[in-house]
Order: sequence, then C-alpha cells, then structure tokens
Amino acid sequence: MARETAYFGIRHHGPGSARRLIEALDALDPALVLIEGPADVSELIPFLADDAMVPPVALLAYAADDPSSASFWPFAEFSPEYQAIRWALARGKPVRFIDLPVSWRLKPPPAEDASDAPPTDEIEAPEISGAPEDAADPPLQDHSRDPIGALAHAAGYEDGESWWSDVIEQNPDPGPIFQAIADAMGALRTDAPPLAPFEAAREAHMRLEIARAEKETEGAIAVVCGAWHVPALKEKHSQKDDKALLKAPPKRKIAATWAPWTSQRLAFESGYSAGVAAPGWNLHLWRSPDADAPARWLTRIAECLRAEGHLVSTASVIEAQRLATALAALRHRPQPGFEEFREVATACFCHGEPLVWQTVARKLLIGSDVGSIPNGVPLAPLLDDLKRQQTRLKMKPEALERELSLDLRSDSGLDRSTLLHRLAVLKVNWGTLQDAGKSRGTFRERWVLSWKPEFAVELVENLVYGATIEQAAAGRLSADLAQTIALPDLAEQVHRALTAQLSDAAAFGLRRLADRAANSSDCTELLGALVPLADIIRYGQARETDTSAMQRLFVRLAIGGALALPYAARGLDAAAAQSLGSSVHAADRAFALLEASEDISVPWMRALHEVLASAHSTPLIAGLSARLLYQANELSAEAAANELARRMSPGTPLIDAAGFFEGFFEGKADNLLHDEPLRHCVDVWIASLDEDDFVSLLPLFRRVFSALDRMQRRRLIASVLGETQTGVLEGLMLVPEAAEAWPAHAAMIVKILNGEGAP
Repeated sequence: MARETAYFGIRHHGPGSARRLIEALDALDPALVLIEGPADVSELIPFLADDAMVPPVALLAYAADDPSSASFWPFAEFSPEYQAIRWALARGKPVRFIDLPVSWRLKPPPAEDASDAPPTDEIEAPEISGAPEDAADPPLQDHSRDPIGALAHAAGYEDGESWWSDVIEQNPDPGPIFQAIADAMGALRTDAPPLAPFEAAREAHMRLEIARAEKETEGAIAVVCGAWHVPALKEKHSQKDDKALLKAPPKRKIAATWAPWTSQRLAFESGYSAGVAAPGWNLHLWRSPDADAPARWLTRIAECLRAEGHLVSTASVIEAQRLATALAALRHRPQPGFEEFREVATACFCHGEPLVWQTVARKLLIGSDVGSIPNGVPLAPLLDDLKRQQTRLKMKPEALERELSLDLRSDSGLDRSTLLHRLAVLKVNWGTLQDAGKSRGTFRERWVLSWKPEFAVELVENLVYGATIEQAAAGRLSADLAQTIALPDLAEQVHRALTAQLSDAAAFGLRRLADRAANSSDCTELLGALVPLADIIRYGQARETDTSAMQRLFVRLAIGGALALPYAARGLDAAAAQSLGSSVHAADRAFALLEASEDISVPWMRALHEVLASAHSTPLIAGLSARLLYQANELSAEAAANELARRMSPGTPLIDAAGFFEGFFEGKADNLLHDEPLRHCVDVWIASLDEDDFVSLLPLFRRVFSALDRMQRRRLIASVLGETQTGVLEGLMLVPEAAEAWPAHAAMIVKILNGEGAP
C-alpha cells in the first residue's frame, strides 16, 4: 500500500468534525493514527476502549513531586479526537499522541531544580492551576488566534460559532471539508504574526513525531489536530531547525491518569477556552445525525418543561418545528440551530416569557453529565495526595470507628483538623465532627474516624475540582459559592472555607457575600447571615484568621437589617412571620455573642421599638420585639406587662393576641416564673377564653410551655394556683365546680406538684 499522510484539521469538541472525521478514516483506512495530545502519556490511550470509560473524561497529567502542577485534556463523546481513538482501537490500529510532553506545560519545579527547567525566554509555558488545559487552541484574540472567527467574519457572520455550525456541524452536504479547512487556514497564516515560542515548539515536536512515524510505518497515516496547525504540520521544515526549538527539555517525573469530567466544564462559561457554547446541544447533534434531529430536540424541550409543571401540547411541538425551519430559512441557515430552537420554544412553549425558558435552558444546553472511569486506571492524584498527608500526619485509615480529639492550638492538631474539614467539603466523611453545634469554634474538636472503601471513588470524582485535597476542596467550595444565592447560606459557606483553611475560596465567598448583601433588601436574609459571621469573628483566633473584613461586613449587614426590620415586619402570613422571627432572634443572639457596639445596638433597639409601636406590625414579630426589649432592659417590667395586657385584651382579635403571646413567650416561657405581672396577664387572658377558643389554642400552649422542664412546670403551676395542694384545689375552685367537672385534671395537677408524674 502506498504511503500517505493525511491531515485532518478539526474543531475540538465539534460533533460535525467528529462525524466527518470518522467518514474520512473509513475511506482512508490508515495504518497509524496520530492525535494532538501529550506524547509521553500515550500508554493511557487504550483505556478509552473500555466500555466502563464513559465520557466526558479528561486526561490528567501532573508532576509526581507536586500534584498541584497539573494539566487536563478533556474528551467528550462528540470530540473528534475521542472518536478517532475509538475508531483506531476498535480496529486494532496503533494510535498515539504527538504533542509536546507534559513537562513542557507544567509550572517550573521548585527552586532547587530550577536549573533543569527550560529558560523562560525560550519556552512560554501556560499558567496551570488545576483548571482545564486547552491542549490545542490558543486563546481567541486576533485572527491568528481565532481562525474560525476570521473565516466567519469574511463570510458575513458575527461569530465563528454560528459559521462553523452552518458549514460543518449541521451542513447535510459539506463536501471535502478537511482540504477546504486546510486551504483556509493556510491563507490566514500567511499574514499571521510569528508564533509564540511555546506554540512554535509544539508544532516542531508534532512535525518530528510525524516524520518518525512515516519512517516506521508501512501504509497510510492519519494526523488529527486542531485546524490551525494543519498548514504548519504539512510544511517542509528542517529537522535540525525543529530540534533546535526543543533543546533543553524540562526534566520532571510525570504521573498521569484519566479523571471523570462534567459537561459543565466543557462549556465556555467554565473558563475552558477550547470549550463550546452548548455541550448538551453538541451531544444531541452527535447522537441524532438524521433528519429527525429537530423533532427530537423539541421533544426534549417539551419533556423538560412538562417536568417543571408547564403545559406543552403535541400541537405546540409540531408548530414549533415548522416555525424553527422557517426561521432558519429566513436566516439562510441549512438547519435550525439551538438559537432558533430557543426562540421558537420561548414563543410556542413559554408564551413568550424568556424566564420560563431559563428554567430548563441550562439542563438542555449545558447538561449535567458526569463521566466515569474503569477499574485499573493508575492511582489518581487526590488519592496520592491523601496518602502522603495521612503518612505525614500519622493518621492511618481504619475501617473501625476511632475517636480522635484535637487541640487546635498545636500545629499537628490544626493540620489534622484542616485535612478532615477539607475532606468534608469534598463529601468524603472520613471523620464525623461530634457536637459540632456546641463545640464549634473552640480550641478543641472531637472526631470519630471510620474509613470506607467508597471514599476512594468519591475522591476520584472530585478530580474535576483539582489535583490536590486543598485544590479540590477550594474548587468545589468555590463552585458551591458561585451557585449559592441566600445570604445565610453564603455566610455558612464562608465559615466552612475558613475552617478548612481555604483562603482563596473564603476570599471569593466574602466577595460574593458582600456583593449579594449590597443588592439585597430582604430583612430575613440580612439578619440570617449574622450568626455564621458572628461565629467566624468570635472564634477566628482559633485558626489564626483575619476577621477584620468580616467585622466590617457584619456591621453593614446588621445596620441594613435593622433599617429594614420595621417595614419587613408588616402584614406577614404565618410562614413568613416564623421565618422572620427566627432571623430576628438569631440576630439578637449574634449581637449578644459579640457584645455589639453602639454602632449596632442603638439602631437595633430603635428598630425593635418601631416594630412594637407600629399598628401594622405582625403580632408575632411585635411580641418577639417586646420580649427582646424587655430582656435588654429597654422595656421595664411594668411597661412589658402593660403592653401584654393591652395586646391580649378582650377587644383584640384572638389570632392577634395569640400571635403576640407566641412571639413574647416561645422559647422563653420561664419569664412567667420570675415576673408576677406577666404571669397575671397571661392568667387573666387564658381564663377569659371560651372553650372553643381554648381548645383551638392548645397546640400553641403546648409549643410554648414545652420549653419548660418538669421542675419549671411544677413551679409555674404552684405560682399560679398556690404553693400547697390545698392552694391547688382552691385555685381549681376559682372556676365554679371545676374540680367536679375535671376530676382527672385536678388529680394530675396534684401528682405533678407532688413530683409523681408529668402532664
């Protein structure tokens, strides 16, 4: 067979490119397939033949002595490189990578090994921080760095994404696309500026690998690479010149593996420069190559909307397909793209409301796929990092439960605690913190450790966030922070970041918290965020945390919440009143915890007075405000009793009186033990209730008085009815014939007073 080297310039993660590439490989039937990728990890390619390897996955390579120095090469099911590899493996054809070895891409090794690193003026290594590495496409800036965009502009398109989709991805008859792409790229590169040293070294290395393959192989060779590189790889270059570009290669031991990836991390929005706008749409194009693809996509949209509770008829789906086809024809596009489908779905399914479309847009266009890898893949870096830390900290993993007490004032105790908290962020609960709600923030922690085999799998799944425990925990927490909206949840996440010593995630969370607070006027949110911040501020010294920024934010949220409270307390339903009441009570505890300054306490007391004085305030919040003022000595016992008597007078609607009673006494019913005027007001009010009203309020009374222990209940009954059994019976007789009417109740009260039983 005559030797032939065919070059296939593709768009990374393009389903149309992948389909045309498979057709071209079938026609060429090459003896060897060369793929743009790190040449020194080609031994990992055969793992892609395993059916248990489910994309999206990423080739992960990192420095053996520093896993934080790592690079990722993601592959989706619709990636041309992935399909070319699968094609070759299925036919027993040899396949290997030809790009620069991994060590050229990693950040320089530690200072003591700096002499082995390539000079910085010779090799321009990309910045690596555990994020997806663009293995082929340079950043999209000018024509030389955005060749697709340049061709699109020449064709009259606004962006390269639409042009490539029309010409390649969705074109039913694109013709000989690979030769056309090579010609177009050759024209663009004619006037392009000189390549950066790193890019020149990449192309030199690929040319040398191709030349070596041509000498060793009998038969055709297929080269699959980014479209921009095709002209440079086809050009004749002196091997001496190419080798000169590769002198003094970095010497560093590399480890590599496959890691699960996510469809979200294949999107542009994740920061992946070689990503695509809509991975979910690209996967649909790959799996639906026939004429029924539009109908299938509209059916998926309808299914998602129906799952969200929206009504979408079959007739609407049919009409939407007709409208999408007409819209594509008006725009001179061969087939409707996801933009056309978005517009027709909004019009036909969502009644013209873009917000309805947004409820399903991310699920459809981005997707939620997570890849998986088979057994036998080399040890992942997170497991490697954990093993090193377990050895350093002398924390042997054991299946049996073992208690571990840590003193955070010692370096070893703090380091162990930090590791366990970081693993908890990753949902790897090797350790369970005991009495977390009670002991949080103290200088001691008590954990129960128990290792489970599935933790290894969970660590591998977290590789999408980073190559070390610290990186992965920071990445996962940052991703959670980016999705968190509620201020209290944001504050709690910041607390977790600080506890786990994740300074970058904490700084990001603090910025999110400040930005969210600046745009929020929700009193419940503002006040609810104060308790986690108070915990951070009060106990930051246990972990040597700088809390000055949080103290300023605390004051800002406290004053904002105080200003909003009088208006937020008006006209609330039962659920909203309970939610606001919980936030008000929590905020007051936070102020007490930090011994708030006058800058906070004065506006707070003023806000509580305004709530109490307003006739429009919800009774439950007004009652809670009265209690907090009473506890802070801002409201005298006499004034509190008068307010209680007025609010629960016979002329007050029962529901309002009950709400004020609940707000004043829930959780603090022991005030009745110490304040006779308050006790008298409640006694008179309850005695004035008719039977139906009393029965309707029994759940409220049970809830309020359930906070009292047995001895407190006994003292309360004794205070109301008398100190002796005779007093009790006399008290029962205050209601005519009470003892005769309720003998069982009278006997129960006597038993309680005698310590013989509980109500």
